[in-house]
Amino acid sequence: MASLNMLGEKEIIRIIQEELDIMPDLIMGLSDDVSAINMNGKVAILKTDMLVGKTDVPPGMSLRQAARKAVIMNISDFAAKGASPLVMLASLGLPKELKERDVREIAAGLNEGAREYGIYIIGGDTNESSDLIINCSLFGFCDRKHLISRRGARPGDILAVTGEFGKTSAGLRILLEGLSAPQEIKSALINAVLLPRARLNEGLALSRIGGVTSSIDSSDGLAWSLYELSDASNVGFIVDYVPLAEEAVKFAGIHNFDPIDLGLYGGEEYELVVTIKPQFWKAAKRAVSKAGGSLIKIGTAIKEKKVELRIGGEKRPIERRGWEHFSG
Repeated sequence: MASLNMLGEKEIIRIIQEELDIMPDLIMGLSDDVSAINMNGKVAILKTDMLVGKTDVPPGMSLRQAARKAVIMNISDFAAKGASPLVMLASLGLPKELKERDVREIAAGLNEGAREYGIYIIGGDTNESSDLIINCSLFGFCDRKHLISRRGARPGDILAVTGEFGKTSAGLRILLEGLSAPQEIKSALINAVLLPRARLNEGLALSRIGGVTSSIDSSDGLAWSLYELSDASNVGFIVDYVPLAEEAVKFAGIHNFDPIDLGLYGGEEYELVVTIKPQFWKAAKRAVSKAGGSLIKIGTAIKEKKVELRIGGEKRPIERRGWEHFSG
């Protein structure tokens, strides 16, 4: 019988789903980023996500930053669905070696993340654990017509993202592997990891134009996100542009990395990856710009179920890899 590290997170989730009875008339859940249920004409949106010290808190991240990140992880999935968050519960598993000041730092980080996106933490639970655990559960509402799943992409749709890639991948190499970087780019790379941002305003703006066919956040890496959308929508993607942060390109040059790999196979990024009907592209760009963000076209959805990079006349498959718990 296979051990969990052989199965990987996605297979473990599939096994769990096989054992669950599915709620009748469930609008969204189990295989998407949030769960959605009908409540007297309104759609209630629920999300829970867990941060664990060993796997989710890199060296150099403070407890306050870790707690804030636990909030951002949930907000980002709401952003990808076009849902407005309202309140949050936070449950803590705390090693008994922590001090009072550590608990205060965690609480301050939770509050900082919540208030940054206009929500409140209204309760939770606390228990003793062998590792730091911060589990947040987010609740909000959405009009059903604005809710964006992973399943709606169609051939010909424009593939787009809300920002540049590569900084967190480079930042994690600095924090985890001790790689060097000039001071003028080092802080930007590290801060991309320690102080992530959720694209909530952009996600809400996109949900209201009516032409976004699928959406996911890139927290497990751009390549992995493309495969998640491909599987859910039964389409493929041709990527003809990977928007790379200037700092990531410089870092790649210093260490002889392929900058495209930094952009595709990172993780800990919270950009939105969306597909949009071509006739809605201009409206989508305007909406995101008004929300204070940017929308960058990176490719096209295709009928053939493959995910391929085509840049400068070069063709190469994009590998199905990124961050996955139990497999790394």
